[in-house]
Amino acid sequence: MTQLIRILAGRTALAHIREHGLSPRDIRVVTGASGAAKWLGIYGLYRAIFSQWLRDLSHPVFLYGTSIGAWALAAGAQADPARAYDRLRAAYIAQVYRGNIIPEKITAVSQGILDSVFTPDQVSRILTHPFFRLGFSAVRCRGPMAMESPMAQAGGMLGGFGLNLVSQSTQGLFFKRTLFYTGGQAVQMPLCFRGPGTDEIALDPENFRPALLASGSIPVVMSGIRDIPGCPRGIYRDGGILDYHPTVFLDAAESGFILYPHFYPWIVPGWFDKALPARRAMGQVLDRTILVCPSKAFVQGLAYQRIPDRKDFIRFQGKDAQRFKAWDRAAHLSLELGAQFLDAVSTGRIRDMVKGVA
Repeated sequence: MTQLIRILAGRTALAHIREHGLSPRDIRVVTGASGAAKWLGIYGLYRAIFSQWLRDLSHPVFLYGTSIGAWALAAGAQADPARAYDRLRAAYIAQVYRGNIIPEKITAVSQGILDSVFTPDQVSRILTHPFFRLGFSAVRCRGPMAMESPMAQAGGMLGGFGLNLVSQSTQGLFFKRTLFYTGGQAVQMPLCFRGPGTDEIALDPENFRPALLASGSIPVVMSGIRDIPGCPRGIYRDGGILDYHPTVFLDAAESGFILYPHFYPWIVPGWFDKALPARRAMGQVLDRTILVCPSKAFVQGLAYQRIPDRKDFIRFQGKDAQRFKAWDRAAHLSLELGAQFLDAVSTGRIRDMVKGVA
């Protein structure tokens, strides 16, 4: 059987898996990365984890993601995750843009996707889920990033990149992380964040969808989301700016591990770190992280030998049927990623498959 998944783990997680294997009771957090259409390459992995492996938990598990990772984890926290993922996949693939593609148009289409997947009834179920505690983040913008002018935002992004070369902590000049979470004010996510400080806002039926839309509102490409109910006034944008591939670690007092379904075998902490290979997460920060991602063999079997990405809207402009076919193929083939993960954990084969994360 061709191995289509890779399983990588930090030092403590690696030792645990090699001795005990991996069971749902070991998982304390599930993390989801930004990446737009890339999520279709692991759709089947998400679907298997949430609809089968984690369906009968007896302890709380915290979910934390940004952008499409937040959308995917929110689907996993619905009453019927399999159907939720199928709806999200279908609605996401069906995006079509005609004529002058302006931020308002992309925002409206994105809002339509969320409306079709996260109905008021489903939002209510997520907010009261018996064991999943959903969290995701957006950034409240300052200075030029709080403006809707594309030129102002581009200047702000350039400034953010320059400051990030010094330290991620400097991002606080432009962005304030806002963590949204379910479970009410008494619930605290057992996570430690890097970089600037964090506002914490409890989710409710009024702010859930605006906050989720804000988490994926890409600067310049989409409109910012203004004055989310229950939050400090301001413009909110994509949480991936600070937490592109969320790099979080558990409080020392917490037991268990972080499960990370991902489309890459590496983690890039912030959006501005993409061009800085030395900034990839490694070492102690990943000590209790378990990363599950596609293998090279899986990627080679996809259309054009790559995972879908946001640039496909440009590559296939005017050729939507061709894009639909490529994205459908990626989503369909990713079901085997989920099947292989379930086999690895149920048979104990994961003990031999797991490797140390770089």
